[in-house]
Amino acid sequence: MPRAGNNDLGGADEADEADEADEADEAGVGAGAGGLAAARRVPSPNEDARPAGMAIDTVIIHHISLPPGYFRGDAIEQLFTNCLDPAADPAFAAIAGLRVSAHFLVRRHGGLVQFVATGRRAWHAGVSRLLERERCNDFSIGIELEGDGLRPFTASQYRRLDDLLADLAQRHPLRWIAGHSDIAPGRKVDPGPTFSWSRVAPVMSALGLSRPFDDTAQQPSARDRASGRQ
Repeated sequence: MPRAGNNDLGGADEADEADEADEADEAGVGAGAGGLAAARRVPSPNEDARPAGMAIDTVIIHHISLPPGYFRGDAIEQLFTNCLDPAADPAFAAIAGLRVSAHFLVRRHGGLVQFVATGRRAWHAGVSRLLERERCNDFSIGIELEGDGLRPFTASQYRRLDDLLADLAQRHPLRWIAGHSDIAPGRKVDPGPTFSWSRVAPVMSALGLSRPFDDTAQQPSARDRASGRQ
């Protein structure tokens, strides 16, 4: 089961951090395999190979909180590693069997967790379309921000997201950025109206990232409301 806490808050000593890095390298999420040194690595089994020759040119922004509206603990890590106990919370029963992941999670305090190497395909977008391309998992990097769609994201999260986007742009030919609701309208609503695209606009401009969508609001599904993964 993933360990609670994170390196930014001193949740692991140096020896533990080194052990985690070694384990992540063996699992394919080390810094040399599409892993980021700034991230605490928690390898997810919910990933696979991208199509051969596929350019990774898109970032998809999501939000998640588990249980819904709760911002502590390791339930998100448990979900992404198939360890979520359906009896631990009433909201977990409907989602414990899901096989989902993202490349990164940005916690409320700015801590960064990596689940999947960026060169691999994480299972975060589902049925989706970006302009003329479907199957967005094939060519995108999924970033989950810890949030519930109701409360604003934190300054620490925006700072971490800026740094993460800059790092990813050095590794991949990024061109597009979108919200989950952009690529799955009517089905998903995240990152939602509390996410400020204007806060991210300066780094988007500096990196040459474009978001080819407007801010049309979408309504969450019943399953999304139950899971908190909108």
